Amino acid sequence: MQGLLLKLFARLIVVCTTLPIHEFAHGWVAYKLGDDTAMNQGRLNLNPILHIDPMGGLLILLTGFGWARPVPIDPSRFRKCSQKTGMALTAAAGPVANLLLALVLMAVAKLLILAGIAMEVTTKTSFLILIDIFLLLVRTNIALAVFNLLPLPPLDGYSILAGFLPTRIAWKIIQYRQIIFIVVMVACFSGWLSAPIGYLSDGVYLLFHRMTSFLG
Repeated sequence: MQGLLLKLFARLIVVCTTLPIHEFAHGWVAYKLGDDTAMNQGRLNLNPILHIDPMGGLLILLTGFGWARPVPIDPSRFRKCSQKTGMALTAAAGPVANLLLALVLMAVAKLLILAGIAMEVTTKTSFLILIDIFLLLVRTNIALAVFNLLPLPPLDGYSILAGFLPTRIAWKIIQYRQIIFIVVMVACFSGWLSAPIGYLSDGVYLLFHRMTSFLG
């Protein structure tokens, strides 16, 4: 029961912090490419109320992966690259932000462990709970990034893929956006996506663990 509560608490933190960072990253990259739509609509901030999508947030609480309310992007305003390239870069910004955040959180968790060893508090329940929360945040951020990188509309992965597809094919796939979305929803609630996303997330988690191995 305690493990479930910790997991829900960590996922709630993700909904209130990671999702805003994810969407801010989308809007910030778009702004750097010349599109000020998100800024003009007040979405270039970290206020969770402006970024939370009810269904996507609920999915994160229940499954560990989901989505936020997309920031508005106008590809026609891109001035520093083509529209397709700009959309791909903008889409990639969100998952990349999640992965970078996960890497930082893992490093912080290891530093806390080192500090706990030095202060001889590693056996205290409160300290162990704190470490568990940090590691759950790492896993949830990674799972969120992996999920959003799936090459299916309306996820970020499809926008990245569309940057490399012929326009005709990309628009053909978009025509089936609603059907694909329903399939993704069914896969989420049925647990069909849990195994493949979990497998990929474990691989990224191990990679980050090795990247921070100098911390112990």
